[in-house]
Amino acid sequence: MSTTWRDEHLEAGHRAELLLAEMTTAEKCHQLTARMAWSLVKADGTDADGAEDVLRNPPGHVAQLILDDPAQLAAMVGTIQKQVLSRSRLGIPVLFHAEALSGFLNGGHMVFPSGTGLAAGWSPDLVEEMTDLIRRQMRRAGLMHALSPVLDVALDPRWGRVHETFGEDPYLCAALGVAYVRGLQGNDLSQGVMATGKHFLGYAAPPGGLNLSAFESGARRTRDLFAYPFEAAIRLAGLRSVMNSYADVDGVPAGASPEVLQELLRDALGFDGFVSSDYTTLEQLVDRQRIAKDAAEAGRLAIRAGLDVEMPNPYGYGDVLATEVERGTVDVRHVDACVRRVLRAKFEVGLFEHPYPVESIDVAAAAREGADLSLELARRSIVLGQNDGILPLTPGGLDIAVIGPHADAPTFQFPTYTYVSWREANEAVMRGELGTMNGAKETVSAWYSALFGAWDGDRVAPSLAAEIGDRARTVRVERGCTLTEDLGSLDTAVEAARAADVVVLALGGASLWFTGERTEGEASDTADITLPAAQVRLAEAVAATGTPLVVVLVQGRAYALPKVIQDAAAIVVAPYAGPFGTRAIADVLFGVVNPSGKMPYSLPRHSGQIPVYHHQKAGSGYRNPLPPGVSRHYLDLEATPLWPFAHGLSYTAFALSDLDCGADIDAYGTAHVSATVANAGPRDGATVVQLYLRVNTSPVTRPAQQLAGFARVELAAGESRRVTFEVDASQLAYTNLARQVAVEPAPVDVFVGLDSDDRSLVGSFAVVGSARVVEGAERSFLSRIRPHS
Repeated sequence: MSTTWRDEHLEAGHRAELLLAEMTTAEKCHQLTARMAWSLVKADGTDADGAEDVLRNPPGHVAQLILDDPAQLAAMVGTIQKQVLSRSRLGIPVLFHAEALSGFLNGGHMVFPSGTGLAAGWSPDLVEEMTDLIRRQMRRAGLMHALSPVLDVALDPRWGRVHETFGEDPYLCAALGVAYVRGLQGNDLSQGVMATGKHFLGYAAPPGGLNLSAFESGARRTRDLFAYPFEAAIRLAGLRSVMNSYADVDGVPAGASPEVLQELLRDALGFDGFVSSDYTTLEQLVDRQRIAKDAAEAGRLAIRAGLDVEMPNPYGYGDVLATEVERGTVDVRHVDACVRRVLRAKFEVGLFEHPYPVESIDVAAAAREGADLSLELARRSIVLGQNDGILPLTPGGLDIAVIGPHADAPTFQFPTYTYVSWREANEAVMRGELGTMNGAKETVSAWYSALFGAWDGDRVAPSLAAEIGDRARTVRVERGCTLTEDLGSLDTAVEAARAADVVVLALGGASLWFTGERTEGEASDTADITLPAAQVRLAEAVAATGTPLVVVLVQGRAYALPKVIQDAAAIVVAPYAGPFGTRAIADVLFGVVNPSGKMPYSLPRHSGQIPVYHHQKAGSGYRNPLPPGVSRHYLDLEATPLWPFAHGLSYTAFALSDLDCGADIDAYGTAHVSATVANAGPRDGATVVQLYLRVNTSPVTRPAQQLAGFARVELAAGESRRVTFEVDASQLAYTNLARQVAVEPAPVDVFVGLDSDDRSLVGSFAVVGSARVVEGAERSFLSRIRPHS
């Protein structure tokens, strides 16, 4: 039997064990670190200052190498990989990582809608197709580790990163997360790219909506709600990497918590990949959360907790960690456990056999890849919120005024974690308006100056006004205001509105990295989610002209809408959708596309309602029955959302009928819930049929309803189709009174509708017999859909 780790016929875990046995303590501790590319090479590919010292014990990972085009990127990856392989003692290849939330975050690659945009499309099949393309693009360039998807369940729209998530519902997050991971990792991981589920755990539920805040939740809610998408991705798609949250979880920072990283993630959820730190996690243990006095203590806490990789640069790992091992303050077994996981992952992904990028990349062809898919995802993401019949507009027959901050601002279609936004942030660094996360300002500036040319963000996509102008008789464009500030040009906006047949009022938000005018983004939270006051003033002035008003809201999270917006003839909600976002909006406005998007979050009436998600516990929030003589929950406002989760209209009409809930089941059975959906209107179209369940267990309070299945159905006018949801009993498992994950006997109420408040079809079945404790991989997370012709 072979005893060398170089034998590719051996199992990955065995190869990792053999290689681990040959490594020194220093080599192990640096294998758990990342480095920025410029610490290894200069922009021309020659050694960076100090590279020789770095290569003595090279890092295991290279962080965020982002360049202008795929060929340039592949060349730099190859240079660094050759440097490490040829000049280090063992020649262990480095693992390059990149963001891939809305496409491969590197120049010359297609951008897709943001997380809430993908979620609004309710199309896991297209998400998997998208990440299959990202997989091929990343491997071609030699990057085999993606820091995506975001599996956080986002309940608070004040938090600026909601648009990165798949919304407020754990089932929808799980369905899209599983699809994302399957496409990225592929059927054979040796041809795939490792996905990273983030941020574990509770990052999107910060008190007050403030980024980096502590996560406050009981053990049951943590496991059954916030961990649900992560466990689904682990069990169903073999998720290979997880990133820790910056949050404290029950008083302990997640990156230093054995309860979070070992007991919950590995022992309970079955995760056997490696944990990547969110950037500067260990530094924050010292200077923000203040649980460690210095880098050495931060490293000790993190390694004992099971944090496998420190990114983006060494702080508490590397030399600092090696010294702690030598001093006897860190047991080398903790280091070995982490290194073993990292090495196994590198063997699994085929990095040792294929460390280099492909030799030649057609840059022009790469830029076109995924264009049709991006457009289709953008079209499916558009939600028709309300319509008095004004939409669709008549092509070529109208004089249209396009007014508002989104009228002529194509860069707003590109949020954080897309290349356009990244370039804008780098331009801010070059202007001295923004510092770098990793210091080394002079080195970073020299790198950017040498590698990046002039940047013209306005050329990244057509504006909304341009897209509408191609279809209107005439078009006039007026900004009227910025996202948050008056421009002093209300009079000209009003004049344009008065002269038009229809006003398209293009409002909403924008996401940027830490700088510039924005309403969303990382560290860009808001106390008040009402549409910005400058936009409200513009809307009121334009509405006063009496010209019919079609409001387009470009947003990544919920905004509370003032009365002037609610009174508009039509409201269309669009996400940050990339290069085809404005085209998709125009396609819906003019009826080229019949809208089918469904909101992935509830739309509050007011900031004071937050949180107002649909799966609130029975007897809690707006799911609480009113006392006798009380007409509403708040004295001053309805407690229900303005629009419920999964709200979305069409230019045709859909009807549901003939519910069949099937027979009762035991704890090992499968429920079959069937209904007929018909297109009763005049146009072909698509809708999303949704199954909600209320599981009435005792004595633990459960959600008033939970999404348990959905099916996007395309129907010609007059066509109908039968849809059956097959729900395994284990999908109903929850953390019971004994803190076991179990299926227990209970009556189950059934709701089938076209949004979360639709009670078109109501029925029930029961789980009967004995309870069943669900062990690990036995648990089902997603229902199966059986459409009938």
